[in-house]
Amino acid sequence: MRRSVELEYWVIDSEGRLAEPGDLVDAAPGVEREFVEPLLEIKTTPCETTEELGSELFERMGAVVARAESSDRGLVPLATPMTDDPIEQLPSERTRIQRRAVGESFGRVRRCAGTHVHVEQLPGREAEQLNVLTALDPALALVNSSPYAGRSPLVPGARSELYRSAYDGLERQGELWPYVDDTDEWRRRLRDGYDAFARAAERAGVDEARIESLFDPESAVWVPVKLRETFPTVEWRSPDTTLPSQALRLADDLAGVVERLRDAELRIDGEVGVRTDDVTVLPAFPTIESHVEAAIRRGLDDAALKAYLDRMGFDVGAYRPIAEELPTDGTLTEPDARRLRLRYAEELAADVRRTAAAATTD
Repeated sequence: MRRSVELEYWVIDSEGRLAEPGDLVDAAPGVEREFVEPLLEIKTTPCETTEELGSELFERMGAVVARAESSDRGLVPLATPMTDDPIEQLPSERTRIQRRAVGESFGRVRRCAGTHVHVEQLPGREAEQLNVLTALDPALALVNSSPYAGRSPLVPGARSELYRSAYDGLERQGELWPYVDDTDEWRRRLRDGYDAFARAAERAGVDEARIESLFDPESAVWVPVKLRETFPTVEWRSPDTTLPSQALRLADDLAGVVERLRDAELRIDGEVGVRTDDVTVLPAFPTIESHVEAAIRRGLDDAALKAYLDRMGFDVGAYRPIAEELPTDGTLTEPDARRLRLRYAEELAADVRRTAAAATTD
């Protein structure tokens, strides 16, 4: 099953201050600006195996890190920048319309860096894939990488809390959707979400024709799990940004669970959830909602969540949620935030070198 990843990282200068990516976007294929000034995105192409994905990812990451180090910059694998300073968005009419439709709370998403995982659609099994990824949304706890909103601690999954709550005022956006019976139901929900977005934008003074020229249902609606018609993939958008090796492990684990649909029965039953060689049992949706809440608010300190992820096939002990390492006993000073960014930029560079060296040895 082909899979790909998109990793977002904050760019900093030699003092730990947020900085623009500049020529880092030319360091490798698949490197792009994000919609705010200090954020960079590194994408892979769809790859058949984890080995192929890792090779491509770390080749691209290595080129970007080398370019960054040559100009005293770094990439930071923290889900929020841990600062109260303004973060400017790049000029974009689409983004301006989104802000008008969503409202002032849209500013929260400027402070969020995440990981997106795509898995190839299985013809005729797309609805089941959506349901499996919905049931796996609590796995976001495996890579929580910042507990901070601004300089103040919030929850272990601060990015998920900020991002999802940003859409509270917009119907059918931000929240995890319940399981679907078929893809027609998914498309109806998506259309309803788009209509709610368009109505909000029109109330904010945006011309209907302009909305239709810049958005379609797929691009206008933010939800944690999406069926992407244009690739075609099923996309999981919940995880925080993290060290590249952790993102690769997460993509592999996720694809492994979804790939079981080829051979194993899928059921939705009860409140437990389990994966065996013969069957994958997804718990009822309210149980998933409870686990997602735990993943955001308590992370892997929640014993029931850890047990659930273990039953679903994740090696929980192999993950390192950076959020658990960061101090949460008070407001960060600006120098403290800069030191933490510098520390984890060094860790990312070391992670890239270490993983690339291991691949060469193998």
